[in-house]
Amino acid sequence: MKAAPVIREMAGFPVSFKQLLLHTGQHYDPRMSQIFFEELDLPTPDVNLDVGSGSHVWQTTQIMMRFEPILLDFQPDWVIVYGDVNSTLACSLVSSKLNIGVAHVEAGLRSYDRSMPEEINRLVTDQLSDLMFTPSEDANRNLEREGIGQDKIHLVGNVMIDTLVHLLPRAKNNLSRLAPLYSSDRYILVTLHRPSNVDDPATLKEIMSALEMISIEIQVLFPVHPRTRERISKYGLQPKNPRLVIMEPLGYLDFLALQTKSALVITDSGGIQEETTFLGIPCLTARSNTERPVTISLGTNQLVESTSKALLTAVRSQLAAPPPERKVPPLWDGQAAQRIVQVFLQSDAT
Repeated sequence: MKAAPVIREMAGFPVSFKQLLLHTGQHYDPRMSQIFFEELDLPTPDVNLDVGSGSHVWQTTQIMMRFEPILLDFQPDWVIVYGDVNSTLACSLVSSKLNIGVAHVEAGLRSYDRSMPEEINRLVTDQLSDLMFTPSEDANRNLEREGIGQDKIHLVGNVMIDTLVHLLPRAKNNLSRLAPLYSSDRYILVTLHRPSNVDDPATLKEIMSALEMISIEIQVLFPVHPRTRERISKYGLQPKNPRLVIMEPLGYLDFLALQTKSALVITDSGGIQEETTFLGIPCLTARSNTERPVTISLGTNQLVESTSKALLTAVRSQLAAPPPERKVPPLWDGQAAQRIVQVFLQSDAT
C-alpha cells in the first residue's frame, strides 16, 4: 500500500528513473500477498527472495543474505524502503554497508516502546537513511531530537492515504457484493495480529470474550489473519455467537469497503489507525501506545487496553457518542508520492 503510489508516480518519469521492484516473500499466502499486487496495480516483482516465515532474527538475516547479491548485480543509486517491517531494517543495513543511498518512506514515527520489534526497525533504519520522508510534523520533531540533520528530512504526507484516495471509488463498488457478510447496516470491524494480543492465551481470551459480548449488541465482522486464526483454534477460543463472524482474510479493496460502512473499527494495525482517521470512522486501537499520535490528536483513534472490561467500556462509549468530527492531518491529501518523487527530481538524489 505504501510502495504502490511511489512506483506509479516514478513510472511517469522513465528518463529519470529505472525501477526494480523486490518482494521479500515474507508473505507467501496468496491471500496475504498476490491479491495485493493485483488490487494495487503493482507490477510483478522483478525479484522475489522467497524468505517465508520465521523469527524476527531469522527473517532479517535471510533477507540480508539474499538481498546483497541483488544489489551487487543491479548497482542502484538508491534503495527505497517503507515502514517498519523486518525487510525495512534488513535492506537498509545491507545498502548502507555497500554505500548505496537509503530513502525511508514513513520515517520518524516513534512509539517509544522498544519491546516492539517495529520500534527497533524504525530507530535503526532512520539512523542509516540518507533521505527521510515523513508523514506528519511529529515525525520531523522525533528525527530532529535524534540529531538527524534537517537537510535529510522531508515532510511529504502519508503515502497510505495516496493509495486509499486512489482506490476508494473501486472499493465502494464492492459493497453490494459484500452485503451478504453483514446482517445489518451497523457493525463493528475487527483486525488483530500483533504478538502482544494474539500470542498470549490470557490476552487473546480477554479480547475474544469482549468481542463475543459485544456481538450480542451489534454484529462483529472479524477477518482473521492466518496467524491469529491458528491461535484462536489452539487456545479453544472459537466464538459461540454467530453474530461474531470469523471470516477469511480480505483483500485491500474489500477491507477498505467494509471500513467505510462500519460503525467502529477495533485494530492493532498502524495503517488502519491512519485509514480510519482519513475516513472519519471511530477507531479503538488495542495497544498501550501508538507511533501515530496524530491519529489521536487530530483523528478518530483511541488507545484501549486489551482487556474485556476496557474493550467493552470503550466500545459502548464510542457507539453511544455522536459521530466524530472529521479532521484530516496536513498533507494527507493523496499527493505524498508526487512530493517524494519531486524531492528526487529537484535534488542531486537522481
